[in-house]
Amino acid sequence: MSGLDTGSSRARSGHATEPAQTPGVLLSILMLFAFLGIVFACAAAGAYVTTNNLESWYEGIAKSELTPANWVFPIVWNFLFFLMGLSAWLVWRAAGGLNEAGLALSVFAAQLMLNFGWSVIFFGLHMPGFATLEIIVLDAAIVLTIWTFWQHSRLAALLLVPYLLWCLFAAWLTAAVWMLNS
Repeated sequence: MSGLDTGSSRARSGHATEPAQTPGVLLSILMLFAFLGIVFACAAAGAYVTTNNLESWYEGIAKSELTPANWVFPIVWNFLFFLMGLSAWLVWRAAGGLNEAGLALSVFAAQLMLNFGWSVIFFGLHMPGFATLEIIVLDAAIVLTIWTFWQHSRLAALLLVPYLLWCLFAAWLTAAVWMLNS
């Protein structure tokens, strides 16, 4: 068994069960695009809220000196959203289907909604204090996602680590905005 590939929870439980059936190539490709489409739809919704408030609000508030330039954010987020979609697809494949990956993908969907929610709260509602609390919950949800993904695919879990690190940094930046503008 590969150290980074699947690590199925069935194998660790000690039960002699059949390994998950690998889906066909066409279905696998379609599901990859479906997972990428879902995460990039969330990204687009968050970007819409964000860009509509950059010049009118965000540019005028005090920020940490460690805040990256505005052009850095879309590059990093596009890369992270790609990793998220790929990671969810790997879990689906390793588990053998949506039902088998149900808990892991449900936790993934919850953190994806929290990700979008942060954009609405911070950029849309201009509430950095509440956004700080929300992103702490998001960070916890990402940790839970990594843990549930690990049960199916270690690689999928590891692909989410850069996302967690970026969101921890974003939590710090959000808290700094809250403190500097209170």
